[in-house]
Amino acid sequence: MKVYGYIRVSTREQNEDRQLIALKEVGVLEKNIFTDKQSGKDFNRPQYKKLVRKLKKDDLLYIKSIDRLGRNYEEILQQWRVLTKEKGIDIVVLDMPLLDTRRGKDLMGTFLSDIVLQVLSFVAENERTTIKQRQAEGIAAAKAKGIRFGRPPKPLPQNFHKFYQKWKEGEITGTAAAEFCGMALSTFRYRAEIYEKAKLS
Repeated sequence: MKVYGYIRVSTREQNEDRQLIALKEVGVLEKNIFTDKQSGKDFNRPQYKKLVRKLKKDDLLYIKSIDRLGRNYEEILQQWRVLTKEKGIDIVVLDMPLLDTRRGKDLMGTFLSDIVLQVLSFVAENERTTIKQRQAEGIAAAKAKGIRFGRPPKPLPQNFHKFYQKWKEGEITGTAAAEFCGMALSTFRYRAEIYEKAKLS
């Protein structure tokens, strides 16, 4: 039996020390700890995949909390079943003692473990959905206040007004106007639309 640990942080800036300390305290060797620095929305993570390939029947895997395993409700449940049923390993979730597959191997123990896992997985995904919703609402509120996202548009070329007028009056085509301004036709039309709105406001 080998003992492994899995750590996940959402971004490269986040610190994994808290999880690392917790795993070392239960005796996981540093060489057996696998760390991913990316989102938990799915299981397409290099270190997690590498860990799963190494796991053998009766091995033991420690994780700090269920959301470190992932944040997608369906996928957490699926992975849990793959690890415990197909791989035949034990999993211990340090922040939730009920999620310790070494205990309660009888029907009641398995039943309780499954219920706790389903509830926690749902909470983890619900939290992820809430964060995404808050981000979307924050962006919408910022846009409503006139805050722009992305790169600022390039300043209009000095001859834009001249050729915009010629185009508007039908003296030249949009393609010709775009060429004179050094733009793609789609860019010229887009900037002309904004320019027109600015003139009307």
